[in-house]
Parts: sequence; C-alpha cells; structure tokens
Amino acid sequence: MCQQPLQQVDKVLRCASNHCFDQAKQGYWNLLLVQQKKSRDPGDNPSMVEARRQFLDLDHYRPLADSIAAILAQELVGNGDGTGQILDMGCGEGYYSDHWQKSLAQQQLQPGFIGLDISKHAIKAATRRNKNITWLVASGARMPIAAACLDVLTVVFSRLMPEPFSKVLKTDALLLLVWPSSKHLLQLKQALYSDLKESQYDPQAELEEYFSCQSQSLLEFDFVLHHEQHLTTLLQMTPHSQRVNEEQQSAILKALPITLTFSVNIGLFRKRAPAKSDR
Repeated sequence: MCQQPLQQVDKVLRCASNHCFDQAKQGYWNLLLVQQKKSRDPGDNPSMVEARRQFLDLDHYRPLADSIAAILAQELVGNGDGTGQILDMGCGEGYYSDHWQKSLAQQQLQPGFIGLDISKHAIKAATRRNKNITWLVASGARMPIAAACLDVLTVVFSRLMPEPFSKVLKTDALLLLVWPSSKHLLQLKQALYSDLKESQYDPQAELEEYFSCQSQSLLEFDFVLHHEQHLTTLLQMTPHSQRVNEEQQSAILKALPITLTFSVNIGLFRKRAPAKSDR
C-alpha cells in the first residue's frame, strides 16, 4: 500500500495514485495486501471464529467487556465532547467492540469506532454484530491508519507491537492492553497438562520506549461451565485445542461441571511525546 490517504466514494476507497479497494458485500474493507500475508489465509480460521463467537456469547467474559466500557467512557468524557477515534486491534469476531460501541452510545458518547483483524473470517462474523463500526481486514504491524489520529487503541489478548501502536496514536493517547495473569483458566490447564510453567509475562519493558504506564489492575472472578459444548468451544478458541490429545479432552469433559478462574491484567498506557531529535 502506498500509504496515501484513502477517500471513500460510494463503496470504493481510492487514493491519489488511483489504488482502490472495494467494500465487501458484508460491509467490511479488506486492506490486507498479498505481500503482508505470511500464509494464504492468515488469522483465525472459520471453526475457531465460530467457537469464539459461541463461547463469548455465553457472556462468561462479560465483566471484562463491562470494565473496559467504563474505562472508555471515562476517557472520552475526560477528552471533552465524548467523541474521538477508537480502534480495537485484533478485534476477532467483534464481541468486545460491539459491546463497547453500544454501551458508549447508550451514554450519548459517539466516537468513531474501528475494528481491525487479520482474519477475514473473523471480520465477516463481526459485521453481523454491528453496522456502526468500521471493520477492517488488515495487518496490525502495518495498520492502514493515518499517523497520530487515534485517541484510544484497545488490545485484548492480542499481539504486542509497540512501534506500530505508537505510530497511530496521538501523543498522550490511551493504549488499553489486556493480558492473562498466571491464574487465568488455571484449573483447565491443570487438568490438561502435567507440567505447568507459570507465566512471568509483563509488557511494560517492551512498551517502555514508546509508552508510560498510567495504571495496572487485576480483574479476577470465577465462572462455571456445565455443558460439554460450552467447554469444547472454550478449548477450540484457545491454543489448548492444538496441544492436547482426544484422551485428555475426554477426561476434562468428564469432570463437568468445572469452575474456572478468569484472571487478566488491564494496563493503561500513555503514548510518550516524541524525543526532540525525532521532531
């Protein structure tokens, strides 16, 4: 992509060099170029997307969606008129983006909202949730977003890319990052694996060059799964389904009902002002 601004005319995006992109019939824009793909069909496949949709629609993870909606509302109100630009990076099939947009609208807050994912299957599913969000198939490493135009970037259980994140955010804009703690789904991991290694992941060191940490909090609660289908969809939407055999999955299904711990860190980071030498 030449990185020139795109102008929308009807259902076509076009730049000054006459590069153009047609809007898909489902309403999303596919801005992922062939040379940006590491495989023919990158990102979550249709079965993973459907499993994620089915499980998230059970609303076991709703407290996370509610918590972030409250943070976004506070941020928009603090910015003045309740508008701004929010992008959900790695939005998947749109559960969180949809919840936030509708929650903010109920509070008379009307930011521009973009959901971006590298999986076209995920974005197709997301378009069915909400027509008031601009859905993009694109690479997070090369987001087709103008520099310094976003007020908020949300990254929930998705890959960390400090430099591209910094590029699209305004100075002092909010990067909202969610990553699992060592207790997240611990009971499930204990049932599947004999040798567990506790994660010590902390993104602050990776972000330090571009962002300062405003706050970090822990969101933790228990939920119960009673049905095989619900546990199966949870397994299918995580990497665990690719790491365990049928015997292990069968054993965990026989243990139903199972109580699981949801435990994540919510980090709020602010984009640093560029160094004088960069200005």
